[in-house]
Amino acid sequence: MIEWLVPADVGLAASAALIALSAATSFLTAAAGIGGGIVLIAVMAVLMPAHALIPVHGVVQIGSNAGRAAIMIKGVEWRTIMLFCIGSLIGATIGGMTAVQLPPSILNIGLACFILWSVWAPPVTAPGRFKVIVTGVFSSFLTMFFGATGSFVSAMVKTMKLGRVEHVATHSACMVAQHAIKVVAFGLLGFSYGPYVGLIVAMVLSGFLGTVIGKHVLVKMNDKTFHRVLAVLLSLLALRLLYEGVVLLALF
Repeated sequence: MIEWLVPADVGLAASAALIALSAATSFLTAAAGIGGGIVLIAVMAVLMPAHALIPVHGVVQIGSNAGRAAIMIKGVEWRTIMLFCIGSLIGATIGGMTAVQLPPSILNIGLACFILWSVWAPPVTAPGRFKVIVTGVFSSFLTMFFGATGSFVSAMVKTMKLGRVEHVATHSACMVAQHAIKVVAFGLLGFSYGPYVGLIVAMVLSGFLGTVIGKHVLVKMNDKTFHRVLAVLLSLLALRLLYEGVVLLALF
């Protein structure tokens, strides 16, 4: 049983840490609306082999976000999901066909600036459908290289001015769609998920537990508090991306 949960290239201690972290990061995203995916992939990058990082993270995030969307299903904005899926299919296809990885420094800086602009700039009257599709294209392209683009998608959902439950539900459903498309794309590109199935299942189950606990925190907030917390977290994540981009640019 233990062997089934522990991939040979990960190890027992690292697997246990990842299972526990999945619960903690799912709690964070359910309670605050954002942040768990980035924290999870940052730690996974240290504990897992590089070739498995993004595809395995993608499967775990499908489970985590699906659990969140399921227990908040009444809050999902389905028209947004349909438009986002169209963009995601286009973005993942382009990302999967891209032979040369774009400079991480430029992508990090650009993504950070967009998030900060989305959070703090005055509202802009732009075609809603166009905005959702473009977000799907760009974020799904990026996720093929970086894995965690939840903050980018959350910034788009934030401009819709939804209630706190509706925001988390819609964002989670968007991420299920995006990660599912990415996981299929990596499978078509030749990645084998078999050796990681046990670890993935354990991380998904622990993530669902974290989501259930996080929802209880979420429903006790009011919308004003939720959006303030969300704005601060998005800004901190954007500043982290900006710092990493500038450092990479300076090194290059």
